[in-house]
Amino acid sequence: MKRASFLPLAAITGALSVVYLTRVRPFVLDWGATRVEAQRAMPGDEIVPDASLQTTRVISIDAPAESIWPWLVQMGPRPRAGVYTYDWIERLLGIDIRNADHILPEYQHLETGEYVGLNNKGQGLLVRDVQPDQFLVLQWIPARSSWAFGLYPAPDGSTRLVSRNRLPGAGLRFWLGMIALMEPGSLIMERKMLLGIKARAERARHIEAGLASISDAPSGSTLTQA
Repeated sequence: MKRASFLPLAAITGALSVVYLTRVRPFVLDWGATRVEAQRAMPGDEIVPDASLQTTRVISIDAPAESIWPWLVQMGPRPRAGVYTYDWIERLLGIDIRNADHILPEYQHLETGEYVGLNNKGQGLLVRDVQPDQFLVLQWIPARSSWAFGLYPAPDGSTRLVSRNRLPGAGLRFWLGMIALMEPGSLIMERKMLLGIKARAERARHIEAGLASISDAPSGSTLTQA
């Protein structure tokens, strides 16, 4: 390539890189999070104190924390409930996942030190801390990366569900892989997961509210549906 034609291409590439790093990448790393949420310390941060990369993705759910927790604690490969994202992509990666749309009573208890295997290659998640209705802290095995969920009640009765990942790493290969592939790919999967939890928790909440209104109706009254 001649130098004269190379210079405009280099200038465009440089400009696009600056736009991505300054405008797009903060959105990718902290989708849905306020500045306070992105900077706030969370349980599990200490697992990777020297993290090179941190993502904090957040969604508001119109349900109390105790209605969201059951969907979190049962996550994992079959026979657990999946992770509510694109399960066909997970299966392409060798993880046997099918997303459930209901609560699995047999998977409502996790204890610190419990291990959830993902495949037959020795990869999985180690439970580092469990605070029901508040926090769930996991560590990727064999990597040192951490994954924490926090449930933060909001004044309006909704709950902010926070998902945080912290990863160690260094070098050109690490950063090229992160910026070009892992960061946008993880946003696509994690956004779908958070939306999946939101839809399930809010649907269950609305069903409970509907059943409660029926049970509270005076005897002999007629209920009509609009």
